[in-house]
Amino acid sequence: MTITEIRRTKRGRFALFCDGEFLFSVDEETLATHHVQEGSSLDDGELSALKEHSDTRKACDAALRYLSLRAYGEQELYQKLLLRHDEYSAAAAVAKMRELELLDDAAFACAKAAGMAERGKNKAEIVRKMQQLGIDKALAAEAVAGLEMDGTAQALRLLEKSYMDKLKSGQRDKVMAALARRGFSHREIVDAIKIVMENMQDRDEILI
Repeated sequence: MTITEIRRTKRGRFALFCDGEFLFSVDEETLATHHVQEGSSLDDGELSALKEHSDTRKACDAALRYLSLRAYGEQELYQKLLLRHDEYSAAAAVAKMRELELLDDAAFACAKAAGMAERGKNKAEIVRKMQQLGIDKALAAEAVAGLEMDGTAQALRLLEKSYMDKLKSGQRDKVMAALARRGFSHREIVDAIKIVMENMQDRDEILI
C-alpha cells in the first residue's frame, strides 16, 4: 500500500491517506521514526506496526496526563485508559509508566489507606475499597496493617457525621446494623454509641 497523502490534523497529528481514502492518524514522532512520507510503500505488517506504535504513544501521553493530576494504581489506570484506548495500547502504557517508576501499587495503597482512615473508614472498608480500585487484597491488607487506627474513635466520628438523627429518634438497632455493615466490631460500635449517648446527655443537662 502506498501513502499518497499525509495531512496535518487540527490536533497536531498526521492523517495518512491512500488514494484519497483515510487510513488512520499518527503522531509526529512515530511518523519520523518509521520514516513515513508521501510515496512510502508499506505492507500490511508495516502498516499495522505503525498504527500500533502510534496508538501506544497516544495512550502513554494520556497516562502521563492522568498521573500529573493524581496518583493511580496500575489496574485503576488501565481501566481509565480503556475508556479511550484499546487493550494492547492501555496495557503497554501502564507498563511504560511502571518502567518510568511513575506507578507503585505499594506506595499508592499506603497513601490511599491513610487518606481513607482520616475520613473515618475502618480497616475492612478500606481493604474493600482498595480492592475495588484493583489493588491486590494482600497488598491492601499490608497497607492497612501499617496504620495506627482506633476503631472506636472512627466509629464515633462516623456516628457524629452521619447517624445522629437516627440515634436521637431511637433507631439504635438500625444504626448498629449500619455500622456493622461498614466493618466495625460489636465492641467498637457499642463503645462509640455509649460515648455519643453520654455526650448527648451532658449537653441536655447543660441546657437544663
